[in-house]
Amino acid sequence: MPLSSMTPLPSSNASPLSLVHSVLRNRNVIWQLTKREVIGRYRGSLLGLLWSLFNPLLMLAVYTFVFGVVFQSKWGFGPSETKFDFALMLFAGILVFNIFGECMNRAPTLILSNPNYVKKIVFPLEILPIVLLLAALFHAAVSLTVLLTALAASRGGIPLTAVLLPIVLVPLVALALGTSWFLSSLGVYLRDVGQAVGVLTTALLFLSPIFFPSSALNETVRMFIALNPLSFPIEQARDVVIWGRLPDWSGLLVYAFVSLLIMQLGYWWFQKSRKGLADVM
Repeated sequence: MPLSSMTPLPSSNASPLSLVHSVLRNRNVIWQLTKREVIGRYRGSLLGLLWSLFNPLLMLAVYTFVFGVVFQSKWGFGPSETKFDFALMLFAGILVFNIFGECMNRAPTLILSNPNYVKKIVFPLEILPIVLLLAALFHAAVSLTVLLTALAASRGGIPLTAVLLPIVLVPLVALALGTSWFLSSLGVYLRDVGQAVGVLTTALLFLSPIFFPSSALNETVRMFIALNPLSFPIEQARDVVIWGRLPDWSGLLVYAFVSLLIMQLGYWWFQKSRKGLADVM
C-alpha cells in the first residue's frame, strides 16, 4: 500500500472535523485494509469467503436444535410459537452483540499487532479501529441476510419496519467505535487490558437480553439489565426486524447522544495518547 495515498492529520487534533477529514482523505486506505481484514480471516481455507455465509447458517441450525428441540425454550409468541422462533430471537440478539463484542475483544491488541504502522509517521493510526468496525459490520450484514431469509421463510414475510434497522444500529456503531479507540490505545500502555476486556465481554453477553426476554424478569432485575449498554439496541433491533414495531424514538435519541459523546471522548483519548505509542512498543 503506497504511503503517498495516506494523508495524516496532526496527532494532537481530536476535533470531530479532523475525524471527518481523516476518513475522507484516507477512504481508499480504509477500503483496502477492510477488504484485507475480511478476506484475510478465511485465507487458506477451501471455501474462503463463503465461510462468512456458512458460519451464521450453521449457528442458526445449532440454536434451533439446542434451544428449540433439546430445551424446548419458549419466547412468548403465543400458541403459534414454533421451535424456530426462539432461535430467530436468539440469533437476532447475538447478531447485534457481535458488532460490539468483536470490536471490544480485538481493540486492546489492535495497535500491538500492527507495530509496523506505529513506526510509520505517515500512517493514520486512527483509521485502524474504523477498519475493525467495518469488518464487523460486514459479517453482521451477512448474518442479517441469513436472519431475514429465515424470517421470510418461517413467517411468509419481513416486517416493513426492518428498513429502520440501520437507524437503530447507528448509535451502537458510534459506541463501538469510541470504545475501540479508547481500548486500542490503552491496551498498548496496559497489557492486562486485553484479559480484563475478555472477561467483561463474556459478562456482557450473559447480562444482555439475548438468551431471555427482559419482560420475563422482575422489575429490579430488569432495571439492572437495562444498565447494560447493549440491552437497548438488542431489544430495539428485535422490535423492528421481528416484532414489526417502531423504535422507541425518545430512548434512541438519548442512546445516540450518549454514544456520540463516548465516540468523541474515545477519539480524543486516542489522539492525545498516540504520541507515546511508538516509545512504549
